[in-house]
Amino acid sequence: MAEHESNPGTEEPQGQAGEGAIDPSQPGPAGSDADVLADLEAQLGDLGAVVSKEAELLADLQRLQAEFVNYKARVERDRDVARTNAVAEVLRALFPALDDLARAEAHGDLEGSPFAAVANKLRAAGDKFGLKQFGAKGEPFNPELHDALVQLPTPGVTEMIIGDVVEPGYQLGDRVIRAAKVAVQIPAE
Repeated sequence: MAEHESNPGTEEPQGQAGEGAIDPSQPGPAGSDADVLADLEAQLGDLGAVVSKEAELLADLQRLQAEFVNYKARVERDRDVARTNAVAEVLRALFPALDDLARAEAHGDLEGSPFAAVANKLRAAGDKFGLKQFGAKGEPFNPELHDALVQLPTPGVTEMIIGDVVEPGYQLGDRVIRAAKVAVQIPAE
């Protein structure tokens, strides 16, 4: 009956005191430290896998962001090229009219006529888009900018120069959209 008597001031029976309680001074069951260590290592391994997966996802996100920035820049560049090509095609369609107006102006037919205003408006429209005319008499001949239709041996000429312009050339920005058709003066032999 002593096993079921209780200690004064406590509710637990005397015989059950200490049963099931862990006494830190006593060694635990064999292998319990190894089990705790294995559990900790497993949790650290899981944490390492999570960190590794997070780093992989971050690298994927950074790569996708870089691809998007490159894509956006490429689209902008392609849009600019498409715009320039469209403007160049429209301006090319106007070249015959500009040529006719230039010939009429050279012969004095535009002076005082309503077509002088039309010629000025067409030239202003070309200027608005960056159209530049080139190829003037006396300029040095450049085969990248000029098409030589005729070669004229000329005494006293030391280098090839433009002797006459059949059709002026046009540039849009740095891009030649029509080479000038010219007669070239060359040194006489």
